[in-house]
Amino acid sequence: MIAGLVLAAGAGTRFARRARAGGGPKLLADLHGRPLLAHAVDAICAVAGVDPVVVVLGAYADEVLAKVSFGRARPVICPEWSQGQAASLRCGLREVSEADRVIVTLGDEPLVAPTVIERFVNAAPGTRAVYDGHPGHPVLLGRQHMSALSSLTGDRGARDLLRGGPTIECGRLSSGRDVDTPEDLEALRDEGRAVL
Repeated sequence: MIAGLVLAAGAGTRFARRARAGGGPKLLADLHGRPLLAHAVDAICAVAGVDPVVVVLGAYADEVLAKVSFGRARPVICPEWSQGQAASLRCGLREVSEADRVIVTLGDEPLVAPTVIERFVNAAPGTRAVYDGHPGHPVLLGRQHMSALSSLTGDRGARDLLRGGPTIECGRLSSGRDVDTPEDLEALRDEGRAVL
């Protein structure tokens, strides 16, 4: 069984610091008429064979739950979200513990299309996306990675564990750009490419 995991628990502090007053949570920022997070959720839910799909929330969870349609994805709230991406990843992996493999994406990468994610369904565990040679998401974790990640802390995620492993070049299908600042969001709007 291959599960999908969307990490969307962070507070988006870099985005909030640079946004205009009253800008709201980053994951609810508008991209082509929909919340930023909705693009990432819809993309992974569109991939056949990825089931279940879990979306890990933390900061602003109540607002996100009220404004984002999760389709077949199941949102979960990570109580330890403020401890960093590793805590969110551990929380999500507990929710999909029956899976043999897990495709991990990020909620602030709205232009990672289903065609990118599909490339990981039959990939070897430990494979990560690269965009013009630069590492990014999605990543595919196997059981061996899941157990190793149980003791991970901070904001490092799985990057050290996956370093030197297999990669799939995805730069022709997507930019793989994430949204850290309002300027990043504006650049994605200018690209004019929504996922769905």
